[in-house]
Amino acid sequence: MKVILLGELRGKGGEGDIVDVAQGFAENFLFPNKIAQPATPGNIKQLEERRHNIEKREAERIANAEATKAALDGKSVTVDAKIGEEGQLFGSVTPAQIADAIQAQLGVEVDRKRVARGNNIKTSGKHAVEVNLYREITATVNVLVGVTEEETTDEETAETAEVEATEAEVAATEE
Repeated sequence: MKVILLGELRGKGGEGDIVDVAQGFAENFLFPNKIAQPATPGNIKQLEERRHNIEKREAERIANAEATKAALDGKSVTVDAKIGEEGQLFGSVTPAQIADAIQAQLGVEVDRKRVARGNNIKTSGKHAVEVNLYREITATVNVLVGVTEEETTDEETAETAEVEATEAEVAATEE
């Protein structure tokens, strides 16, 4: 069944797109929640008349997402969590905790549903987390769990030194 989307529908399209969906999905979910309307000739004609307004809103949303990406990309936030022995957490860090940390520390409001789950964060350290801002626009935020920025750079330096020392030993034994 062809429908006209009235807002963004993840995986299908954005406002004003004409998409093909299952009839039950349209009648039981999209129409009652006012996410879409049937693609009748009259509705398509109305869509063409408001196409200019839709394009302006789309450009505004993209500009806002790009500005938010510039504010978030590459930044670090710290999340407090109870840490046991060997750096294991009691539980895990949730997207809501990450969104709250971004709001408190960077001053940028992010919906918790936009924080990509990926793998659950169950260990202390530095973790890269993606935030889906709008369609294909994503920002990467470093989440520090139980450590500070200086400690992670010290650990990375130590790991790099260990790798270089191991490589030097291998090279020496080969000779």
